[in-house]
Amino acid sequence: MPISVLIVDDSAVVRQVISEELGREPDIKVLGAAADPIFAQERMKLQWPDVIVLDIEMPRMDGITFLKKLMAERPTPVVICSSLTEKGASVTVEALSAGALGIITKPSIGVRDFLQDSSADLVSAIRAAYAATGRLRLLRPVAPPPPAPSPQGGGLAGKGAPLSYVAEKIQSPKLSADAILDAPCGPSVVGITERIVALGVSTGGVQALEALLPQLTECCPALAIVQHMPEKFTATFAQRLNTLCKIEVKEAAHNDRLVRGRALIAPGGKHLLVKRAPSHYYVEVVDGPLVSRHRPSVDVLFRSVAKCAGRNALGVIMTGMGDDGAKGLKEMRDSGANTLAQDEASCIVFGMPKEAIRLGAAEQVASLDAIPGLIERSGSRMG
Repeated sequence: MPISVLIVDDSAVVRQVISEELGREPDIKVLGAAADPIFAQERMKLQWPDVIVLDIEMPRMDGITFLKKLMAERPTPVVICSSLTEKGASVTVEALSAGALGIITKPSIGVRDFLQDSSADLVSAIRAAYAATGRLRLLRPVAPPPPAPSPQGGGLAGKGAPLSYVAEKIQSPKLSADAILDAPCGPSVVGITERIVALGVSTGGVQALEALLPQLTECCPALAIVQHMPEKFTATFAQRLNTLCKIEVKEAAHNDRLVRGRALIAPGGKHLLVKRAPSHYYVEVVDGPLVSRHRPSVDVLFRSVAKCAGRNALGVIMTGMGDDGAKGLKEMRDSGANTLAQDEASCIVFGMPKEAIRLGAAEQVASLDAIPGLIERSGSRMG
């Protein structure tokens, strides 16, 4: 059965172009298109779609209100496709927190050419969102934090560039972590005894991190986190998490130290590596090609931790589409690190953890509810 899609956008041009582009895909069927959520609700009485492609700024009811209503009444996979997300990362993060599984931005001008050129990203996002069908009941509402100041610099860079939260860049060759750093050679020998945690997550990760990180105490081990998310959005996401958590959460900057009670989020569009100094661990934020079709890449983070921390580290791989991080987690385990995969029952998308388990990379499999306690306890072990 093809994936049935409903398009909700107040632009007739957008509705037409998306319908045409999706109509070329043999595994996707466009049920119809609606100019706003009120029309969409009437259309959905006739047939409920598998995935909804949703604009944000629309007459009569905005997309965020409709998304929250949808997730409360009948959770359905949603991909946001809106120009408004370019005006403020906070809107994007709010949509992801409310349950959206993908974000595609569109420019205010030249939208027809843009949507035609970036249709592969939209198709990939729809397929990834569809993979979460039946599992959106796992989403946990989080009280919104107080308004935070916008990241320095205001609007988002790269106007007109496809910014897809879940879509793999299928046009690019699938490079391994070798493109950034050499593979580790056996178990790491380290003198530092402080424990660190490396965590990788993708589709469904916004909700998973909002459930996990607020449960950690100020005594928890330092965390280095890769969440697949475009450039500029990660700073706002880190700010949001920081308001929800007891620990400090910030977007990682070059040479930031990894210390207890702090989580560093990899900046979108950059790779995050952990390095070792004589007395502490720190991070490097570097450019480079897409690895496992992502930047930041979980494989890059995990490999760097395998090389410099070994048995002093815990690797955690969580909900996400694809296989980024599976090989890196295996390298961490081979280096002497403890490794953990989120279980299928609590994942929005059981892709990345499933592949890690298949490779024998996961020493332990645990539910989302159990992971905070395991992270806390890992910090008491000495390397």
